Formats: sequence, C-alpha cells, structure tokens
Amino acid sequence: VQLQASGGGLVQPGGSLRLSCAASGSIFSINDMGWYRQAPGKQRELVATIATGDRITYAASVKGRFTISRDNTENTVYLQMNNLKPEDTAVYYCAANVKKDIFQSASYWGRGTQVTVSS
Repeated sequence: VQLQASGGGLVQPGGSLRLSCAASGSIFSINDMGWYRQAPGKQRELVATIATGDRITYAASVKGRFTISRDNTENTVYLQMNNLKPEDTAVYYCAANVKKDIFQSASYWGRGTQVTVSS
C-alpha cells in the first residue's frame, strides 16, 4: 500500500491550500485516514482525522480553519486549509489504516508534503 500526498507549497498568511492523499495497492477497505504535521524541532502532531462514517477530529489549533474530507471511491483524503498562519508551516503527512482483507489491517504513512506560510 502506498500513500501519495500532494498540494503543498508556499502561501502567504491568510491564504489557502488543499492537500490530497491517494492510497493505492492491495486495499480491501480503509478505516481511518488523517493528516499529521511536523514543524522543525517539534514532534509530529495530529492535524485532523476522518474515520469510517465520517467521524472527524481536529486539533484545536486548526478547528474552524481546516476541513478534512474523504472520497471512498478514490481512496483519497483531502485537507482544505484556509486562513493559513505562519505557525502552520510544517511537513504534512497523511496516514491511513488499511484493511487488506476482512481480517488484517495495518497503518501506513505517506512521504510528506511541505507547507510554508510566509510573506
């Protein structure tokens, strides 16, 4: 299973970006999908997750500005980021808990995409 993230880049404060992450490979179904980020010198932290049935969790720091969504037909998770702030600068990683069959599941990480918020 591979997760391919895209959509990062350089944006000014107050701007928007949309991240995408597509899962491919031997997939029976996908449980949770989510986004995490790691800023220089800091630990990786949860940004948002979306579970089956669209149960959603956001970090307090992004609530009201970021929106996570998923397309189950495309095995893709999105992160719409609005009103970006310099403190949102980080490498963003997608993650997914994937079922290869009805018995086995495992968690996978994408490579990460850089988001830089700067004027």
